[in-house]
Amino acid sequence: MRAPVALLAFLVFAGPAIAADEPKPVIAIDDKTIEASVVIDPALKTYPALYEKLLASGKRQYDKARAEAAAEFKSTPDLFSDGRKFFYKRTDRLRSAIGSYLSIVRSDDTYEGGAHPNHVVDTLLWDTQAARFINIKPFFKEMADGGPTLQRLAHLIRAALAIEKKARDVEVADPDKDQWLSGVKPRITDIGGIALAPSTEAGKSSGFIVYFSPYAVGAYAEGEYIVFIPYAAFQPILSATGLALFGGARPADDGKND
Repeated sequence: MRAPVALLAFLVFAGPAIAADEPKPVIAIDDKTIEASVVIDPALKTYPALYEKLLASGKRQYDKARAEAAAEFKSTPDLFSDGRKFFYKRTDRLRSAIGSYLSIVRSDDTYEGGAHPNHVVDTLLWDTQAARFINIKPFFKEMADGGPTLQRLAHLIRAALAIEKKARDVEVADPDKDQWLSGVKPRITDIGGIALAPSTEAGKSSGFIVYFSPYAVGAYAEGEYIVFIPYAAFQPILSATGLALFGGARPADDGKND
């Protein structure tokens, strides 16, 4: 379940508070300039090649955040008065394991003294057989940027976002012409972070869960957006690989895991 922006801001400012069910960081520091940590879902240790890549990526960002905080402390020490400090947290969480595919939700939470903290969410898709990151292209017959498949997916995602916005009292007259939703473009890099949704049918995915950071498709105050696209909406354009992967329905309580 998504945290309201106000709560997210509190958690980022508060820093040390960690959810009771959250794994311990694999790297962490709390000094006079920054509180920084990297959290990786322990379930991912089962996949050593993947875990190694996640750890290396997290450490690079962790080191970068520490270096930036140290440089800022040196140049603008007043920014750190009264115990204030920078904050950085990288979290990689296993969202689903379906067939040979793992969907990982990645979030980067930062605060560097600005008007508000920042929360960036994205997804990674790992092919356990090939031992590499992939995207959703293999699941479709055609997947050219600007082509019919991505046009269709972009339209479906915009429509789902419009429904979610309405639930938050944000009206959208036309999803395909809305200024904010125009950020969802028919390009593989511009349709949101996609994870495979679990299914009531074992070994199958029921569709896509699509993640958007605050500011991506709405004002910061709206927070992040997460929408579900059932596979039936794009079944006719699936490749043989996609047809073998998708089936069943999304479990009724799966949304709580978003």
